[in-house]
Amino acid sequence: MENNSSKEVQAVYKQLLDAWNNRNARGMADLFTEDGEIIGFDGSQSIGREEILSHLNPIFEHHQTARFVSKVKDVKFLSTDIVIVRAIAGMAPPQANDINPNVNTHHTLIVVKKDGYWRIQLYQNTPAQFHGRPELVEQMTEELKALLKEE
Repeated sequence: MENNSSKEVQAVYKQLLDAWNNRNARGMADLFTEDGEIIGFDGSQSIGREEILSHLNPIFEHHQTARFVSKVKDVKFLSTDIVIVRAIAGMAPPQANDINPNVNTHHTLIVVKKDGYWRIQLYQNTPAQFHGRPELVEQMTEELKALLKEE
C-alpha cells in the first residue's frame, strides 16, 4: 500500500513541476487543497487556490521562467493520509541545458489525501545557497546536472 501511495504522492509533485515548466498557473493551483499554501523562493506566501493562481499568473505572463529539474530525496508518511516530500531542484534557463547554481533549492511539500485524492497542503521552495560552503552548492548542482543528461 505505502509503495503505491508513495508513487501517487511523487506523481503529484511531478505534476506540480510539469505545470510550472509548462507555465500553467491554473494547473499548479488545482493541485492544492482549498486552503493550501505556497512559500516561494523569495519568501512570498500565497494561501488558497485562488491566491496561488493570482500569484502565479503574473509570473508566467511577465517573465520567461526557467524550468525545474528535480530529484526526490525522501517521502515520509506521517499517517496514511499525510506525507512529507523532500526534493532538491535546480533551474535550467530558457533555451539552455544547464543548471543555474544561484537558484538551487530545497522543495518541501506536505501532501494530504482528501476525498480519495492527494493534494498539496504546503509547498515550500527554500534557496539552497549553503552560505560559506560552496562545495555543497557545487555537489547539488552536479547531482542535478546529471539528471539533465538523462532527459
